[in-house]
Amino acid sequence: MTATLLGHGLTARFGSREVFTGVDVSVDAGSVLGIVGQSGSGKTTLLRILAGLTAPAAGTVEQRGVELRPGTIGLIAQHPRLVTNPRWTLRRIVAEPATIARRNCDIEAVAGRVGLDPALLDRFPSQVSDGQLQRACVGRLLVQAPRFVLCDEPTAMLDPLSARAVIGLLQALVDDGAGMVLVSHQRRLVDARCRDVVDLDVR
Repeated sequence: MTATLLGHGLTARFGSREVFTGVDVSVDAGSVLGIVGQSGSGKTTLLRILAGLTAPAAGTVEQRGVELRPGTIGLIAQHPRLVTNPRWTLRRIVAEPATIARRNCDIEAVAGRVGLDPALLDRFPSQVSDGQLQRACVGRLLVQAPRFVLCDEPTAMLDPLSARAVIGLLQALVDDGAGMVLVSHQRRLVDARCRDVVDLDVR
């Protein structure tokens, strides 16, 4: 059975304001689903619901064909500095999933895969660029090996060269069999990368 992340009839509200209603989402392993919409349309909220970080006002989320375990879903945030511990070195950030699982991992090899200079691994987030820190976050995903990757504007804070590199690294995860949800305001990027698109502006 193909691993699939499904959302049925998802609805989100903030107080009395309904952000979106009745949204259906389906992403298979090895495919990319895009989510687009204007600011305030609920893109990040929908991603958080799929990740299990926010409860929907209505609807359900399920995973089919996947053994339920911690780390099934991985996240890449728009602002890498907001989701990394500033007191941790990049080495510790990349190694976090292996540390939690109590298994060994060749962090230098992972750094090489994501184009991160191993000499940077013992630096702290404040000592590297946004692009380098985002590469470390992608490296952490490689160590985690999630079945689904949820990306919230992953290139918004990056220069064009770093943005292309990060998108290429994320695509490599898909090529290795992960399913991906890509949130972006860049319709051209979504159209180029995604098989299916959920447009929150038309609801």
